[in-house]
Amino acid sequence: MSVKWNKPQKQRLAVLALAALLASASGQAAEQLAAAQDAPAAPACKLSLDKDAAPAELAQYRGQVVYVDFWASWCGPCRQSFPFMNQMQSDFGDKGLTVVAVNLGEEASDAQSFLANPAASFKIAGGANQECAAAFHVEAMPSSYLIDRAGKVRYIHHGFRTGDAELLRTLTATLLAEPATTP
Repeated sequence: MSVKWNKPQKQRLAVLALAALLASASGQAAEQLAAAQDAPAAPACKLSLDKDAAPAELAQYRGQVVYVDFWASWCGPCRQSFPFMNQMQSDFGDKGLTVVAVNLGEEASDAQSFLANPAASFKIAGGANQECAAAFHVEAMPSSYLIDRAGKVRYIHHGFRTGDAELLRTLTATLLAEPATTP
């Protein structure tokens, strides 16, 4: 016996299937976040966010979710990640996300050429950042760290491929949805 579905029934079934799939993917992604109580505190390193200002510490962003990305101008996947980080800052900045990209390249002129296209709509740390990279134990380029509102590193991601974007967006949204707590 075959069942005949009318159009509204098919649409409802498709919506329910999609919702179940998204809930499953979101739940799987959330499982990849370190538990807040087990996550290490983000290193207290100083970053030069503006060549004319004193170095800033990541702790100044406490209360926000911070996406820290270590990059270099010679890194192909780093170039692919910049449009993604622009989109993340645009989509989630008003919800409490701060994206900070930390340059580990050697030549300032190479970094400036890299940053010319696409222009970054998020914070860029230039200057000497090797100590900060060592404190974060950067192993690959790019290396990204999702830091929760309490200043804990909840997720580490090495490299960047286009397919990584959805997972990183989901993890970021999950952290943004968590209630703010005091450390």
